[in-house]
Amino acid sequence: MDNTGTTGFEITPIDFSQPAKTNKPEPAKPKQKRSTNIKRRHQNTYRRAFSETQLLDICDLPFQDGDSYHFITGGDVDGLSYLKIVLRQQDLDYCLFSTWCMAAEDVYQFEDWLKAGKIKKCDAYVGEIFPGTYRLEYAKLKPLIEAYGGRIAVFRNHSKIFAGYGDKFAFGIETSANINTNPRTENGCITIDRKLFEFYKSYFDGIVSFDK
Repeated sequence: MDNTGTTGFEITPIDFSQPAKTNKPEPAKPKQKRSTNIKRRHQNTYRRAFSETQLLDICDLPFQDGDSYHFITGGDVDGLSYLKIVLRQQDLDYCLFSTWCMAAEDVYQFEDWLKAGKIKKCDAYVGEIFPGTYRLEYAKLKPLIEAYGGRIAVFRNHSKIFAGYGDKFAFGIETSANINTNPRTENGCITIDRKLFEFYKSYFDGIVSFDK
């Protein structure tokens, strides 16, 4: 130590204002969307039906863009009953459907529509039980959908949706009913809206199928 009371060593100050360098983690891989929503506000119409024929008869046709039609049903009404209402008014350039399960006669109905040109292209989204529990139906549905340029996706699915468009309007159908017929009380809604169609199309396009 010298006479000034210092050690004689030069001390360099440390600048703590700079962030410490760290190894950047690898960017996370994008995850498949699990939940999403859309907000809309238009006119609503409410109806009750207890048979498919009655369901067809109580709709105010032709549908108007922006309107929603809400139903509570019982008896001979299933998911396809709602799609038939749309097909009464126009052929479809595209349609997607999502269901947990469906019966063989429903697959044959889609085959009739595709062959007749009522639906030109269709994508199908089914529940994870479908290939194993409904083997014959799946074996028929998969090549049928693919023959007309569509795709079939299997995933953890319990949604019941139709969405599509034709020359007159685009639409979305939301229902508690699977495609196969059952006598239970179910609810459904038909909405005439391009944005709703695009909302569902965008979501289901992002589904990664269990079945490659």
